[in-house]
Amino acid sequence: MKTPQKKDSLELHEKLKGKLQVKAKPGAKLSGKNLPLLYTPGVSFPCTEIAKRREKVFSLTGKQNSIAVITDGTAVLGLGKIGAEASLPVMEGKALLFSELAGINAFPLVLDTRSPQETVQAIKAIAPSFGGINLEDIASPYCFYIEEKLQGLGIPVVHDDQHATAIVALAGLINAFNLADKEFRDAKIVLSGCGAAGTAIAKLLHSSKKFTPRQMLVFDKFGSVRKGKKMPEHMREVAALTGSKFHGSMKEALHGADAFIGVSAPNLLSAANIKKMVEKPVVFAMANPVPEISFESAKRGGAFIVGTGRSDYPNQINNVLVFPGMFRGLLDAHAKRLSEVAKLATAKALASSLQPSPEKILPGALDSGYVKKIARSVKKASRRTGKFSKRCFF
Repeated sequence: MKTPQKKDSLELHEKLKGKLQVKAKPGAKLSGKNLPLLYTPGVSFPCTEIAKRREKVFSLTGKQNSIAVITDGTAVLGLGKIGAEASLPVMEGKALLFSELAGINAFPLVLDTRSPQETVQAIKAIAPSFGGINLEDIASPYCFYIEEKLQGLGIPVVHDDQHATAIVALAGLINAFNLADKEFRDAKIVLSGCGAAGTAIAKLLHSSKKFTPRQMLVFDKFGSVRKGKKMPEHMREVAALTGSKFHGSMKEALHGADAFIGVSAPNLLSAANIKKMVEKPVVFAMANPVPEISFESAKRGGAFIVGTGRSDYPNQINNVLVFPGMFRGLLDAHAKRLSEVAKLATAKALASSLQPSPEKILPGALDSGYVKKIARSVKKASRRTGKFSKRCFF
């Protein structure tokens, strides 16, 4: 696949003038017979039913298959804080993927605020319209606060830059380690980045004993994330999980490492750094659009498996493989939250959806079957106990 060109992209967006449209369902096409049923006066009947029994909203409206894709424009792709209007093309693209890959009605919403408190209030106010909320491109550390404050809405609220990225990284590692004949409990993993994605990856890898590495060394732009160092709260949580007291540089940490995971910044490593890793090293350089190390350089350094966030190289490690199927399962289960159990189930389902090879450890975004497999696994893991599930594992 060739790298997308600026001219082609702009021409297509100009031609489309938006990626989405709202159309009536086949059974809702207006006629003289059904107009009084679909609108006044007949529409009053479902209204009164929902007023009497709030859970009826799932069977009498589109709430059960609708989500909002929401950003404040503070951390869009690798572009940074570009604002509400400039982030709209990404939200439309995300909504398109939900629609085309999982049959979910997704609505792109951009908020013109930099206040996390205002973001929380805005989302609370619109939540009754949706069966789920997908938070997107919200800067760390406010993303943690916003997601936490929205967990009591009765619908799943998921910042997929955190959780979907962590899930796809875990799924990729499961297959990469199997191919390289490595065990998680024996592995040394170096993680570059301790923002939204890096924090979630570290937490997910430590949420199950089966996937907890022997040693995980985490770094941000200021150096190692370790116990006793003055850091933001989410980094202190990561340091407590890993127990790291490592004072050296990330390049020093790569000596004897089994895997490198990058969710940080471009061009941090060279082939020489990869050569310091153990035999059959796994390199996931996921910074977009320019990775921490290029595919070619990682291979020159001896990497056994190389994954990036890009679609124009083998092994795209991108959260697009996760969020459509994950939300499909959450909506089908009428889940209230995304549980830790469901995250691990998603990773396992994704990893087991193909026969992996070093050149293809995960499905392609447009491959068939894996979205439905994830959806079934998430639905089961969410342990549905009714339309308003009381049993959750977050």
